[in-house]
Amino acid sequence: MPPSSLRVVYAFAREMHPKTSDVFIQYGTAGFRTKANLLEHVVYRMGLLAVIRSRVKNGRTIGMMITASHNLEPDNGVKLVDPDGEMLEQSWEEIATRLANVSDNDLESTTEQVIKQVNADMSLKASVFIGMDTRYTSPRLAAAAANGVIALKGTPKEFGIVTTPMLHFCVKCRNDNTYGTPTEEGYYEKIVGAFKNIRDKLPVYGDYNTTLYVDGANGVGGKKLNIIRKSLDGELDLNLYNLGGNGGKLNLNCGADFVKVSQTPPVGVEHAPFQRVASLDGDGDRIVYYYLDDKEKMHLLDGDRIATLLASYVTELLRASEASGLRLGLVQTAYANGASTRYITEELKVPVSCVKTGVKHLHHAALAYDVGVYFEANGHGTVVYSKAAKNAISKIAQEGEPEQRKAAQLLQNFIDMTNETVGDAISDLFLVETVLRARGHGVRQWMEAYTDLPCRQLKVTVQDRNAISTTDAERRCTAPEGLQSKIDELVAAYTSGRAFVRPSGTEDVVRVYSEADTQEAADKLAAEVAQAVFDLAGGVGERPALPA
Repeated sequence: MPPSSLRVVYAFAREMHPKTSDVFIQYGTAGFRTKANLLEHVVYRMGLLAVIRSRVKNGRTIGMMITASHNLEPDNGVKLVDPDGEMLEQSWEEIATRLANVSDNDLESTTEQVIKQVNADMSLKASVFIGMDTRYTSPRLAAAAANGVIALKGTPKEFGIVTTPMLHFCVKCRNDNTYGTPTEEGYYEKIVGAFKNIRDKLPVYGDYNTTLYVDGANGVGGKKLNIIRKSLDGELDLNLYNLGGNGGKLNLNCGADFVKVSQTPPVGVEHAPFQRVASLDGDGDRIVYYYLDDKEKMHLLDGDRIATLLASYVTELLRASEASGLRLGLVQTAYANGASTRYITEELKVPVSCVKTGVKHLHHAALAYDVGVYFEANGHGTVVYSKAAKNAISKIAQEGEPEQRKAAQLLQNFIDMTNETVGDAISDLFLVETVLRARGHGVRQWMEAYTDLPCRQLKVTVQDRNAISTTDAERRCTAPEGLQSKIDELVAAYTSGRAFVRPSGTEDVVRVYSEADTQEAADKLAAEVAQAVFDLAGGVGERPALPA
């Protein structure tokens, strides 16, 4: 592409999507995410980058999702999706950050430099899928994304309002037609279809009941479940709350992140004792479960609980089908409750890997296993299956002994129900409901598998989150000097104590996590560690207080 044909890049930027702010913005764990009014020029430029990425990948389709996930409504964001439905390759994050922050006057020359740097053949066709969540700022940003694609002569396809996992699914299907059909209907056909198939093979018995309450976080996931509900033929009776009407604000006092972090039920949901409730987040890629007991005490079933439930059931099916030689492993982050890690390794006898926070790290580590289960404690996760595992299971489903065949066929349905590209609240909901039904379990039996250590999460506002450096999958702090030794000293004073700190991937805060043998102790340890962070890492505002 000769330099003259890049002039339209500058023209679009100057006339329609000018850079009006000098705020530096960084491509992080979840792409770019900040106040929506700072993003239009960034999203336009990511349209340019998506076209370049598509051409580097020989014209394969790239995805762009306009969302700020579990953040509140004034925020928005954009993340790029690679051809296999995975997060953008990490080495491109720096390129994305550079392109987002140059001046309009330097945009044309920087685009040209990036094209040369990545050796993109600009004569190839380029395809970009664009999806958005329900935020009122999303349509304007989606239009900016499409203009970025058009400016470099790529072809945008806009999907409108979809969950983030639906867009990942469609990108994967577009580039690999054996995975499914790259449309929202294709998503329902594969994932909901597999759920209905497997339900036919599993009678309802024991403490399982088909009623499920769902907190939709006033976001897109609840809206899509409302569509799906009509096709479930009573196989699952969904009672949906927080669907965005009646003045409900996206993620405000509701949704998976609110429930997980605050450990309190969302507003807007009716409750009956021991009735299971699933909370989705704003863009439908996270899910946690909870229930209230007969004393109205809340019991949280988070990503760790979902991971152990799914891993134990898949292990059962692999054994029953006698699919020998397949390695199943579970991937967690430092946020995983220590009790869950012990249960997985000692009771389930499943190997565990611990990696840095961020789905891209978990997903990559899970691919090392034939069957890799990964979940963050916040409820973002899925199961991935190698080609060898799928082939072995398929062979047994066709040629095995009757009992082996039966287990392998269940596992095939389970695989089809799984969105392997990324954590998917809707897919994960169906997986969880399938396991509970297969076992005749209600929430109490699920909860009884192991007892969580009490924990607490806090955040400390700092001048510069990059003052904190970590190692050992973020479990140890290497900077600022003296902080880790202080944390070690604090932790040593508590029974079953554990704590770590890490810089947020999305805002200028340091996240603090603690565990101990009682909730009171976990709360106090978290506050003490937060004070140490404030003192040693440049805290802003009021120093955190110890619990009364």
